[in-house]
Amino acid sequence: MKNLGQMFKQAQEMQAKLAETQDELEKIDIEGSAGGGLVKVIFSGKGTVRGVHISPSLVTDGDVGVIEDLIVAAANDARKKVDARTAEEMNKLTDGLNLPAGLKLPF
Repeated sequence: MKNLGQMFKQAQEMQAKLAETQDELEKIDIEGSAGGGLVKVIFSGKGTVRGVHISPSLVTDGDVGVIEDLIVAAANDARKKVDARTAEEMNKLTDGLNLPAGLKLPF
């Protein structure tokens, strides 16, 4: 049983490291661009949209700020739906495995 105890300890250490890494990723900004820099999107390291920039030269009429805000809102809404669907699918996969409560997969 000593090996089992050691295995659980290693799993807990791995989970703590994963949580620390996820916290660090949340602090990172990653910028993607398209159209030679006319459109830029800024994500956190965990994939949350933090901002969008559209060059005014792409917009003939209207408020660019409103367009940018709507793009961010729509992207974040889609991201939440993806996360919910992923959780739902993971629950289907792990339903019969009798895993301990609170165990998060993947480690």
